[in-house]
Amino acid sequence: MQSISTQLTQLLNIQSPILCAPMAFASTADLAAAVTGKGGYGLIGAGFDTSEQLKASLRSTRKTLKIAEDAPLPIGVGLLGWILDMTEASEDPRIPAVLEEKITAIWFAFGNDLEKHVNTVREFDAKREHKTKIFVCCNSVDEAIRAANVWKVDVIVAQGVEAGGHGSSHSPPLLNFIPAVKAALPNGPPVVAAGGIATGSQVASLLTMGADGVVLGTRFLFTPECQYTDQMKKILVESSWESTERSNAYDQAFQTDFWPSHVDGRAISTNDVMKDYKAGLPLEERINRYKEATTAGQDSHLIMWAGVGVAQTNDIRPAAEVFEEIHTDAVKKLQEVSVLLK
Repeated sequence: MQSISTQLTQLLNIQSPILCAPMAFASTADLAAAVTGKGGYGLIGAGFDTSEQLKASLRSTRKTLKIAEDAPLPIGVGLLGWILDMTEASEDPRIPAVLEEKITAIWFAFGNDLEKHVNTVREFDAKREHKTKIFVCCNSVDEAIRAANVWKVDVIVAQGVEAGGHGSSHSPPLLNFIPAVKAALPNGPPVVAAGGIATGSQVASLLTMGADGVVLGTRFLFTPECQYTDQMKKILVESSWESTERSNAYDQAFQTDFWPSHVDGRAISTNDVMKDYKAGLPLEERINRYKEATTAGQDSHLIMWAGVGVAQTNDIRPAAEVFEEIHTDAVKKLQEVSVLLK
């Protein structure tokens, strides 16, 4: 495999600037290991997992990748700020638990005070030789400037409005966002693009635009390693360009509407969760309808986080194969760019 060299690949010592997003309720240890194993970088989404569950996932990736127990683990963990605000003061804090596994990167997103969690990592690493790279997901140029200049993080993740799962409905599209962040931080840390990326052509275009790496989430949902059910994947395969929508309706029905005020979620909207919401049904009734449908195993109220790129894939294939195809296509497109100059 021909390597692509960027600030990000040099920082993480990887061959490809393609990352697998940390997706709660979707990404798995096998998915993260598959991407890292092929030369990219895999991340696991912590969600509501306990410390022991997270440790078990990380140990599984270590075993799969054949990494010695005392060596740094080339896997990252994504943690949500608003969940950390509850867990880190409890008897089961998550940050120290994952850092003990010597992960090479930790990703923070969606909290009202992410700086305190960044500081927790720095304080933990100050007592040892191994240093963890800190990623922060940003939804505006101002957030990126604060993360880079005030918190001194190692990587900025610029998440566009196209992204699946949670983000800000006020985020710029990546076409505008990446150049804006690079202009604001000309000597800043690596900038990674996230949102609606599903092909090698898109990867190449974002790299030529100044991104140092890309994060793919939705594209890796179409793999056996993703923990979505077969029925959920069938719905993804059948989805179109009009199949996703940003809304708080999904979290309201799922009773996880605890995100910062500016954050909502993009998911498959062609189901009764959104129909109930648009029909103006009271919240309590929507919650009950969701519970009844899911308890009965019905597909009518499935919540499937997905970005606008969902329409660009129509089959399920192993994650390693998907990664190789996207990386190879990105290399090809980058090579073709030079012919435009005469």
